[in-house]
Amino acid sequence: MRKLLAREEGDRKRFQGVFSRFGKKNNFKGYSEPTLLLLNIIDQETNLPVADHIWFAYTKTFEKIKLEPGLRIGFEARIKIYKKGYVNRKYAIDNRKSDFKLSHPTKITILG
Repeated sequence: MRKLLAREEGDRKRFQGVFSRFGKKNNFKGYSEPTLLLLNIIDQETNLPVADHIWFAYTKTFEKIKLEPGLRIGFEARIKIYKKGYVNRKYAIDNRKSDFKLSHPTKITILG
């Protein structure tokens, strides 16, 4: 589904999604950081679905909005490429693949 994002890599666009829940991840220093999950990501320009889910860091811009499950929010984000998969250098295993993500969300608004 994220193949639609490949065509516009590097562009900043407007998207919308439905807040699902909070989560946690460990940062590069090993400390826990809060995250949030958005479902059903839609490009607002074309009205086409571009991803089934996206995880974002729970930043101050998201803190300003009282997030509740089911809340539809709009935001701008940059489309970027990243590597995902399993790597084990000791056994020369490299099962990484390229995929696309949305990064640096800004102009976050609640949609009706």
